[in-house]
Amino acid sequence: MKLLSLLLVVATLSSCGGFKAKRVSGDQSDAAAMEITDKWVARDTELSVSQILDKMKEHRGFKRYLLTLGRRPKVFVADYANKTAEPYFPTNDITDEFLTQLSESGDYILIDAAARERLLKEIQYQNDGMVDARQAKTIGKASGADIMIFGNVSMTPRQRSGKTLKEYTLNLRMTDIEKGEEVMRTRVRINKFSEKGSVGW
Repeated sequence: MKLLSLLLVVATLSSCGGFKAKRVSGDQSDAAAMEITDKWVARDTELSVSQILDKMKEHRGFKRYLLTLGRRPKVFVADYANKTAEPYFPTNDITDEFLTQLSESGDYILIDAAARERLLKEIQYQNDGMVDARQAKTIGKASGADIMIFGNVSMTPRQRSGKTLKEYTLNLRMTDIEKGEEVMRTRVRINKFSEKGSVGW
């Protein structure tokens, strides 16, 4: 009876006082995430988008296009499409990260369709007599995009004997809007391996 009581006390203490939290780097967070999940995480988004931008810099066809254009290209980025079997795959995070890294590079002029809609509504409001005519802004020439960028992500799972390999592929293609010609196409892959133990993960 005493042994049973002692075991209950030890179990209670171990279950109550074991939580710890600390701030970690992106690499440490990624390593910890790999111990608990084989799903796509934020670090996968950062790494894959960085790899795509590196490939864009090295793409010979895109380099030729930029030389012909002779200036920073104006780009419109469509939302990444989810072609995986995972209904809540974070494609919005990929789109946001891609836009952020494009902006931080300083090599592109981003055309924001949502912002343009809001600006046009504000200008229309100002010119409908609701604002002093001397202070109202007028509609100028809005910038048009040179390039449309489309992207999608797919995932191919392979399983055998409790082992799973998930191969995520991020595809990207650019099209010249005026000519309707493809400027470049590239992709990156992220592989996630997991193994199920005999008594659980």
